[in-house]
Amino acid sequence: MADKIKLGLAALALVAGIGGYYYLGDKALLIRVLVLLAALVVTVVIALTTAVGRAAQEFTRDSLVELRKVVWPTRKDTVQITLVVVAMVVFVALFLWIIDWGLLAAVKALTGQGA
Repeated sequence: MADKIKLGLAALALVAGIGGYYYLGDKALLIRVLVLLAALVVTVVIALTTAVGRAAQEFTRDSLVELRKVVWPTRKDTVQITLVVVAMVVFVALFLWIIDWGLLAAVKALTGQGA
């Protein structure tokens, strides 16, 4: 029950920040953005004290650990794969163009519109 109240307060803080941004429409943009960022910080701090927030924080931490384990392709690999993809796109486009041209010629011949 306490988590629901905290999440409600977090949502209320976010809505208040957005409302404050528009309420201060005649003020400088910097002030409006700072109000919005302050509300966002308050929202995140409140949300992180809930079970859902802790689970999200743990998920983010685990995701970053997994991200460090990823073996990224080298520049050479990236260029080669990109060239293969471009070549396949061109090949398929030409193939479909030839099929379309052939079907169009067949339809014209069958309907007598090409003569």
